[in-house]
Amino acid sequence: MTDVAAALDLRDAATRELRASIVIPVYNEAEAIVPCLQRIVDIVTIPIEVLVVYDSLDDSSVPFVEAFGERDPRVRGVLNELGRGPAKAIRAGFDAAKADCVIVTMADGSDDPESIEHMVRLIERGCTIVAASRYMPGGAQVGGPWFKQLLSRGAGLSLYWFARVGTRDATNSFKAYRRDWVEKVGIESEAGFEIGIELVAKARRCGAYVAEVPTIWLDRDIGTSNFKLASWLPRYLHWYRFAYGPRLSAESLAARTSTEGTPIQ
Repeated sequence: MTDVAAALDLRDAATRELRASIVIPVYNEAEAIVPCLQRIVDIVTIPIEVLVVYDSLDDSSVPFVEAFGERDPRVRGVLNELGRGPAKAIRAGFDAAKADCVIVTMADGSDDPESIEHMVRLIERGCTIVAASRYMPGGAQVGGPWFKQLLSRGAGLSLYWFARVGTRDATNSFKAYRRDWVEKVGIESEAGFEIGIELVAKARRCGAYVAEVPTIWLDRDIGTSNFKLASWLPRYLHWYRFAYGPRLSAESLAARTSTEGTPIQ
């Protein structure tokens, strides 16, 4: 295939009906974002858009994202204008997403894009959230801080068995969502990556369908993690406790964002 034909092929893929919007919050990853993007576009064969969300045009990732987008129009940068931090970057990604299915994945390449098409199919079959699970049969976590892994596994398995949230890995950020449901119930998270457990807890409280697929998580081999365990842990604990509450309607959950946060539009 010639370069011109390849470019036309990618343009056609970008303009066909999208089946998923993949949101990647990024913070000064620089060239480390490139292999992450390359794995996604090489592995995922369905029509997608990849939205790389940064807090500032000065972010070191920006020139690499723009250069990648020139070669592959499925990839584009999104400036987060809601405020700094991963939670608001993810919310900005939802705002910019065009597909009915939105998948959040990390910029460090630790998530396996082989899971993406399976997650999309389950959303299309009627699930509200599909979690990529490290702690179900067939899943694994390789590397990473042992204490963080202990907390994550303990929270995930206890929520699965006692709160019946539908996934053994509620804290994992790598999830697919039905966009209209997220727009309906709103997002309250303001700081870190606790959006994943927030939305699982809300799904459990309103009886929405949550499923999981196995995934193998590999610790990053380039750069430094931006995960702030100590400062974000209280927010995870808030949503952990919230998952055990009584049934609420989606309208009741939406009303929370009108007083406690700003719902996505």
